Amino acid sequence: MGDMVTPTLTLNDGSDIPQIGLGTWKLGGEEAYRVVRTAIGLGYRHIDTATLYGNEEEIGRALADAIAAGDATRDELFITSKVWNSDQGAERTPRAFQGSLRLLGLDYLDLYLVHWPCPQQGLYDETFEAIARLQGLGQIQSIGVANFYPEVLEDLVRSTGIVPAVNQVELHPGFSQPDLRELHLRLGVTTTAWAPLGRGRVLDQPVIRAIAAEHGVGAGAVVLRWLLQLGCVAIPKSSNEQRLRANLDISGFVLDEQQMRSITELDHSEIAGRMYQDPRDFPGQNP
Repeated sequence: MGDMVTPTLTLNDGSDIPQIGLGTWKLGGEEAYRVVRTAIGLGYRHIDTATLYGNEEEIGRALADAIAAGDATRDELFITSKVWNSDQGAERTPRAFQGSLRLLGLDYLDLYLVHWPCPQQGLYDETFEAIARLQGLGQIQSIGVANFYPEVLEDLVRSTGIVPAVNQVELHPGFSQPDLRELHLRLGVTTTAWAPLGRGRVLDQPVIRAIAAEHGVGAGAVVLRWLLQLGCVAIPKSSNEQRLRANLDISGFVLDEQQMRSITELDHSEIAGRMYQDPRDFPGQNP
């Protein structure tokens, strides 16, 4: 049984989301099964996947086995998936969703996201509306988006009249997205950080190492603590049991204002900027 309790945030629809989750991008096959099963045993309750990841079936098996073993109940788990770019649109989105649900072996999802805005397709509004209809049928608890930048997020809210519960975006030291977080705060959107540890690149930063030494914790714990104190959800990915445990065990210390500021100021350092594609351009004309 996991003995660590993850703090939660309340979304704009009243649902609670665990602030630390497990990212599963690039986890496949038996490894995906093993990591998810291990994570739930350690106390993870929030698992993040997507159609694109190709691992929903293995994750579904891990969820079923964890529930059967009494590691967690379905009610305690928070499961997220996302509709891929080529499945956007009023017709395709519901089909893609049912496919995810079937592979995961679940009768509802806690959160379903539009994976990328794909502005070139111009389908994100109707895709989100299709997801909202599925929510109305009781098959999705919360609905949101991922990789939406301010202009498309504001357009979505204006066009659909619905504020997404979550926007899941690249966010880590060196790329703290202050303008987007400010907009989220104004709209009531919860920020979820993917690649929160910056693929490990940020962990060698002297400022982060110094804070870690001061608190007697690892560099990863400092970064995740920073994100939690910014009011974000974070979904670090690891296949290593020791790191999975460390990523969850971050409740024993608090960063002061100066420490928070010094990490945020890495936005102006040599590690500044995003590491992955810009959603304004990605994926161009080929979803």
